[in-house]
Amino acid sequence: MARIVPDDWQHLEATGAAARERETLALLERGLPDGYTVYHGVHWTRLSEGFSVFGEVDFVIVSPAGRVMIVEQKTGFLRETRDGLVKAHLQTERNVAVALARTLEGLHRRFTAAFGAGTYFLEELFYCPDHVVRDPAIAGVNPARIVDATRKAQLVPIVLDALPADEPRLPSAARIHHFLSDELSLAPDASALVGAAGTLVTRLAGGLATWARRLEFAPFRLRVIGTAGSGKTQLAVQVMKDALARGERTLYVCFNRPLADHIAKVAPSGALVANYHQLCDSIARDGGRVPDFEGPSVFDDLERCFVETPIDERWRFDVLIVDEGQDFQQAWVDALERLLRPGAAWWWLEDPLQNLYLREPVALPGWTVLRESTNYRSPRDILDFLRDAAGPAAPALAQLAAGSPFDGSGVAFAPWDEAASATDGELPVVAATKRAITQALSLGFRKQDIVVLSFRGREHSQLTPLDHLGPHRLRSFTGQYDLFGNPQYRDGDVLLDSVYRFKGQSAPCVILTEVDFETLDERAARKLFVGATRATMKLIVVASQRAARALGLGPVPA
Repeated sequence: MARIVPDDWQHLEATGAAARERETLALLERGLPDGYTVYHGVHWTRLSEGFSVFGEVDFVIVSPAGRVMIVEQKTGFLRETRDGLVKAHLQTERNVAVALARTLEGLHRRFTAAFGAGTYFLEELFYCPDHVVRDPAIAGVNPARIVDATRKAQLVPIVLDALPADEPRLPSAARIHHFLSDELSLAPDASALVGAAGTLVTRLAGGLATWARRLEFAPFRLRVIGTAGSGKTQLAVQVMKDALARGERTLYVCFNRPLADHIAKVAPSGALVANYHQLCDSIARDGGRVPDFEGPSVFDDLERCFVETPIDERWRFDVLIVDEGQDFQQAWVDALERLLRPGAAWWWLEDPLQNLYLREPVALPGWTVLRESTNYRSPRDILDFLRDAAGPAAPALAQLAAGSPFDGSGVAFAPWDEAASATDGELPVVAATKRAITQALSLGFRKQDIVVLSFRGREHSQLTPLDHLGPHRLRSFTGQYDLFGNPQYRDGDVLLDSVYRFKGQSAPCVILTEVDFETLDERAARKLFVGATRATMKLIVVASQRAARALGLGPVPA
């Protein structure tokens, strides 16, 4: 049985996304013997002459000897033209042979640079299980390397014939596997731990976790301005691992407590993880000052205690990582700087589009700035929806690029009439949210894969007082803290939170509810962006009729 990388590929079945690719993976896993490895969903990016050349391929198969085959799969209808096979995509047509040749050429360049010319063998195969190629001579692909509907039962034998198992092992074999694994940038996605969901694998093609860590300058002050889903959290985890491997003291600080709690679960042992006010509390207590969490101005008191407490060596670090920097205040920068040892590295990660409090960006004079505008987390059609619906109010959305391999997730809308009265004591928005949960369950999502996010915030949400939505128990923050400042949660199956508290995290299925406004202004557009980009597979928007009109959706049928 072949090895599949990433190995947690069965979760794609949850929504039917990439179902045909999953069928092929299952076929290759069963049909190929031990010693073969199949990499799937691999993307390569290279920069040249100021533009990006992007190629993609569905599968990369590596034989026991280290010989490599790239497999491009096209399902559905193909059209045979004088210029070769073409596949319709939205309003355009893509030439299969041209796309495959570009990918092959790009990979040859990468392999030659990494291993040297003549040290590897690279094969290609085109797989179209739904189409019969009538004239292979004009297809643009070597006929021996075309597996169409008439030959799909021979896919595995054709692969084995091209990649024999008994040839001598290539000297570059081990490095080829390392190369492909590095391109996948496999890292645990901290946000996938929400609601006790299992750890999923996030692939970041050419992402921050791969190349931002290669930068070198002194003093190291790097401001990373990255959009949602660009890999800022994965980058933070990898930076912590690197620092601890060098024996350096490491501190990660973010704004939201829920994000700090989840980062703590995946951070390497030895790294200190806290949100800003947790850090203030710890330093104040270490200095002999116990904050009053029952007081009306507890957070202001914590900030003041931090500034007034002398910093000794126990609170100095070699690496400091600030996440959610768009929510930090200018005064906090100077307070944090006191924690740096001489020569320390300071990372600042932020996303201006997630600045829901409309705060002025902090000034970091003299820092190096790195920008990343590609979202690898959310399906492509979610970003299309955001550009179309919220783009006029938040022009920065036009700069975002979609890097997810998923498309066609189908953004769903569950409307309610804001003018309607409660029925049987149940508010219309509550009934619409219940229907959305039922819809998500019918799509195959488990309750722990679903997160309900209030657009209004916890304090103003009509859902906050509820512990059930129909038969579904809600797990939600009670608003209370214990004596040690730990937040208290109700027990439940479906997580209920707000767009404010859930920044920096994600879930397979997000129900963004209580979306209601007369006019879509910039703040509302940012909140819509934050809520929508938490979804890794499915987004359901529970919106009022007037909000739907403001989003350009027109009257949405109930």
